[in-house]
Amino acid sequence: MSLSPFELNELEYRESKKQAQAAQLNGKHVRKLYLAGRSEAGKTTLIQALKGNNIDYDKTQYVNSWDIFIDTPGECYESKFTKASLALACFSFESDLVGILVGADEPYSIIGYGLPTCINRPLIGIVTKCDSEKANIPMARLWLENAGVYKIFEVDSVTGRGISELRDYLFKPNPDLITLEQAINLQSTATPEWTV
Repeated sequence: MSLSPFELNELEYRESKKQAQAAQLNGKHVRKLYLAGRSEAGKTTLIQALKGNNIDYDKTQYVNSWDIFIDTPGECYESKFTKASLALACFSFESDLVGILVGADEPYSIIGYGLPTCINRPLIGIVTKCDSEKANIPMARLWLENAGVYKIFEVDSVTGRGISELRDYLFKPNPDLITLEQAINLQSTATPEWTV
């Protein structure tokens, strides 16, 4: 007996909900990470490395929101049509943390300046493919700094470089919720990290 696409999607959805509920550390949910970046920046491969899975290139065709990761297709991020880009910004509201990815071997950047103004989640930068022959890590870091991220990780999903440090950071429990007054104070002081 085979499942219809709808039944299969429903089964995957229920399974992901179970995994998300089980993803707790010391009684607190771990952070849900939203990944954004251009095509071939390494978003899906990074998720596989963070989960400890075998690296198997799989092109993301649509937004996948499973367990503690939200994986997005780079084509939406690259879109010149603002509706597609705004849809991705809306998905960030389902996360606790937004990771902006830049491949160290990318020849140019599509990341805009001032991302914290349109995404109200803490932003981290992730430089991928750091062990590539064409890696230019200082340039990738500069692009991320200009975008407004407050913490940058250098990783390589294939060699494992930096994966454990990023995993340790992501799997820290979520900080306690802050009050509206605390949020207004943080915003008025332009504090990039959401801690009080």
